[in-house]
Amino acid sequence: MEHLASNPWASLAYLVAGVCFILALRGLSSPSSSQRGNRLGMIGMTIAVVTTLVTHIPWIAPPCPTGAICENFGTPVLDMLTMIELLLAIGIGAAIGIVTARRIAMTAMPQLVAAFHSLVGLAAVLVAAAAFLNPGAFGILGADGEILSVSRVEMGLGVAIGAITFSGSVIAFLKLNGNMGGKPILLPGRHVINLALLAGILGLVGYFTQDQAPWIFWTITVLSFVIGFLLIVPIGGADMPVVVSMLNSYSGWAAAAMGFTLHNTAMIVTGALVGSSGAILSYIMCRAMNRSFISVIAGGFGGDAGGGAGGAAAIDRPWKRGSADDAAFLMSQAEQVIIVPGYGMAVAQAQHALREMGDKLKAHGVRVKYAIHPVAGRMPGHMNVLLAEANVPYDDVFELEDINSEFAQTDVAFVIGANDVTNPAAKTDKSSPIYGMPVLDVEKAKTVLFIKRSMGGVGYAGVDNELFYRDNTMMLLADAKKMVEEIVKALE
Repeated sequence: MEHLASNPWASLAYLVAGVCFILALRGLSSPSSSQRGNRLGMIGMTIAVVTTLVTHIPWIAPPCPTGAICENFGTPVLDMLTMIELLLAIGIGAAIGIVTARRIAMTAMPQLVAAFHSLVGLAAVLVAAAAFLNPGAFGILGADGEILSVSRVEMGLGVAIGAITFSGSVIAFLKLNGNMGGKPILLPGRHVINLALLAGILGLVGYFTQDQAPWIFWTITVLSFVIGFLLIVPIGGADMPVVVSMLNSYSGWAAAAMGFTLHNTAMIVTGALVGSSGAILSYIMCRAMNRSFISVIAGGFGGDAGGGAGGAAAIDRPWKRGSADDAAFLMSQAEQVIIVPGYGMAVAQAQHALREMGDKLKAHGVRVKYAIHPVAGRMPGHMNVLLAEANVPYDDVFELEDINSEFAQTDVAFVIGANDVTNPAAKTDKSSPIYGMPVLDVEKAKTVLFIKRSMGGVGYAGVDNELFYRDNTMMLLADAKKMVEEIVKALE
C-alpha cells in the first residue's frame, strides 16, 4: 500500500512542526525565553514523530487463498509485529534519554552534547547504508533498476557528513571528558592530507552518480570517518566551544541530507535549521575567539600559535593572597561588583553559593552584575545555563560587549574560575596563543578578586594569566565553592 506521506494533513502537520522548531530557536536566543523555546521544540518534534509514524504505518496484504487470482486481493492489514518493534525502539530510546538527562551533571553537559552529535552522525550513516543496501524500500529506484542519480548525490553527501560528524564528535567527547589530552596533536602535513581526503571524497561522490558500485559507497564512508578524526585531533582544548558548535552544524546538514533520501519534510526542515543556526553560532564564536571561520572548517586551529593547551608554565612573580574575610569586606564596601564566572565555577558546582553571595551583597546595597564571555566554559551558553539553574536574575547577566565598558567604573571584579577570557595578554602579547581574542577587561576594576585552586597551574589554553600579578589583584586560593561559602558566612 502506498504511504500516506502525500496526504495534505501530513504536510500541514510537518509545517506546524517546522514553525515550532523556528520558534524554539527564537526562544533559545535568550535565557529568559529558553524554557519556552525548549517546550516548543519538544512539541514540534512530537508532532513530527507522530506524523511520520501515522503516514508510514506498516501494512501487509492478507495471504492469497490457494488457486485464487490474488492481484489486489483483500484489504491490507496492520503489520502489528513491525509496529511493536517501532514502538519498542522508541521506548528504549526515550528511557535512555530520560535516565541520561536526570543523571548527568551540569559540568558534563559539553561532552554529553558532543556524544549526542555523534549519535546523529551515526544515524545518518546507518540510514544511508540502509538506503544503499535496500533502495526499493526507500522508493529511490529508477526505471532501469538502479538508484536514482539525485538520490546517489543525497546519499553520498549524507553518509560523508554523517561519518565526519560521528568520528569528529567522538574525539571531541574524549577531549572534553578527559580521556584524551587537551593539547593539540599536530600531524605533519595535516592540511595537505585533509585537503586530499576532502577532494577524494567529493570526487567519489561525483563518480557515485555514474556508478553505484559498492566499493565507491563504502570508500566514501571510510574516508569520511578518517577525515572527521583528522579534523578534530589537531584542535586544542581551549577551542572546544567552537568545535561543539561546528559539529552541531554538521549534524544538522547530515540530517537534512538524509531527509531528502527518506522524502521526509520534517527532517529536511529540522536539519537545515540546525545546520544553518550552528554555522552562524560558530561564526559568532570564532569572532569572539579571534579565530578564522575557514580554519575551523579546515581543522587544526588552536594549535598553530605556539603554546597550545597545557604547554606553558606559571610565571614566578610576586602576587598578593587574600582571605574570605578580605573579600567580604572589600565587596560589602563597594558600590558595584561584577562577577565573572568560568569553567572553574562549573567544576566546583559553585553557582548556587555564588547566587547566595550576590543576594547578600544586594542586601548591603551593592549593585551586582554578572559578565559572561561567549566562550566561557566548554560549550556555547555554558555559564548562562549554570546561572539560570541557580535562579540568578536574567537582568543581572550581561554579555561581553554590553558590560566591558563598565569595569573601569567598578569597585570589585570577582573572577571565579575564568582564566583565559580575562587574560590581558590577549590584548598586548603578540606571542601569546590567545592574542587578539576579545577578553573581559577585569584588570580595569579598582580591585580584582580571583578565585583559583593554586598558583601552580595555567589556563586551558596553556598560558599563564598576567592578571594574577597585577597590583590591584588579590588571589583567593581555594576550591571555588568552599571559598564562596566562606565569603557568604563573612558577609553575614
